[in-house]
Amino acid sequence: MSLSGGHKDRELRVHESLDELSTDLADYIAELSEASVKERGVFAIALSGGSLIGLMGKLCEAPYNKTVDWAKWYIFWADERVVAKNHDDSNYKLAKDRLLSKVPIIPSHVHSINDTVSAEEAADDYEFVIRQLVKSRVISVSDISDCPKFDLILLGMGPDGHVASLFPNHSALEEKDEWVTFITDSPKPPPERITFTLPVINSASNVAIVATGDSKAEAVHLAVDDVGSDSPSVPAGVAQPLKGKLVWFLDKAAASKLEGSQFSA
Repeated sequence: MSLSGGHKDRELRVHESLDELSTDLADYIAELSEASVKERGVFAIALSGGSLIGLMGKLCEAPYNKTVDWAKWYIFWADERVVAKNHDDSNYKLAKDRLLSKVPIIPSHVHSINDTVSAEEAADDYEFVIRQLVKSRVISVSDISDCPKFDLILLGMGPDGHVASLFPNHSALEEKDEWVTFITDSPKPPPERITFTLPVINSASNVAIVATGDSKAEAVHLAVDDVGSDSPSVPAGVAQPLKGKLVWFLDKAAASKLEGSQFSA
């Protein structure tokens, strides 16, 4: 049994178990995919790494492996570690091993970063690829800025409240002009990464943030509850599509510090 709550264009979905969360997440992604393909003929989705990919695993199973129109999916990464594609730290490798290799996605629709260049060059290359796909309307364009408008950006969240590779108090959070930026001093290894900027995340039609476990509870509270200016803000708290919808997928442990007893573990 899940608990839902929210306001404006933000929804909270709190689940009793990881299995229940995983099923709900698969339903959510499949429904957005179907709606996007019906409306635009394609589904442009950006992923992060970490436990998020494992929680997407039910998409590889019935009924989704047969009912989702995989040939219409275009895959991107909201952030990536600047390592070789076969490196254990690669978000691409994680997604390929756990998800993409198990469903009939067209290989040319999978847009990983150039792993043979510097972080700065990789970010520039990735932004160029996205700009070309905006021009060809594979990715929509925002009607309130020149930013790409992804159908769905799926994000995990760290215990420090970071999303993508946007870390607390990092200068990358302030980037307003670039679509994709780079960092060489990530507070968690590996240090070199590329990441979507906040304007791109907040231009998406849909953003989902997935957080599970006790270690995420304080960051969820800071991001979701109106804690005021006296408390430290976290990057996840400023991820809110300007004209889209934000959904939080939480288990009871991650939701345990949210205001309102209905979310207490």
